[in-house]
Amino acid sequence: MGAQGSNLDDVLAEDMHHWYNKFMRESPSGLITLFELKSMLGLQGITQEASSYVDQVFLTFDMNGDGYIDFVEYIAAVSLLLKGEINQKLKWYFKLFDQDGNGKIDKDELETIFKAIQDITRSYDFPPEEIVNLIYEKIDVKGEGELTLEEFISGAKGHPDIMEMLTKMMDLTHVLEIIVEGRQDLCQKGVQNA
Repeated sequence: MGAQGSNLDDVLAEDMHHWYNKFMRESPSGLITLFELKSMLGLQGITQEASSYVDQVFLTFDMNGDGYIDFVEYIAAVSLLLKGEINQKLKWYFKLFDQDGNGKIDKDELETIFKAIQDITRSYDFPPEEIVNLIYEKIDVKGEGELTLEEFISGAKGHPDIMEMLTKMMDLTHVLEIIVEGRQDLCQKGVQNA
């Protein structure tokens, strides 16, 4: 994550009082709705797939399923993304990919998420179909066309190339920067750095 990561690490290390005040300034109700999250991230006018991906991210962070992200869920999400152990991150990725919640991820679910990520990041380095085929070729040892949590974790950890690809694709540092620094601050930095 480089210099940006260390900046976010420093921000996360600040006392909870600071984080709580920031959270309450951004969301005076003490809760963030899906609409507020999309507004905060400046995600108006995105494709349906990208919108579905943001919905799924929101649902994975809404740990109690009440339709809001509260302060505890907010801090847990930021901590997971910045400092989470590899198993924690892989479990989160799996939950994100498992859109229908059946405990397995199939090729369509994975491809949909990867397309959505590319729509949001505007990075189209690899076609999602190729990425999905590579993952299933290496990880789906039974050839069933779907992966359980255990298969996904052991397969990803057993193939450094897949782990690196997942890590790069699922890097939400830019999202955290927007949340931490605010959309306007980042836009001003972009103008200053140009």
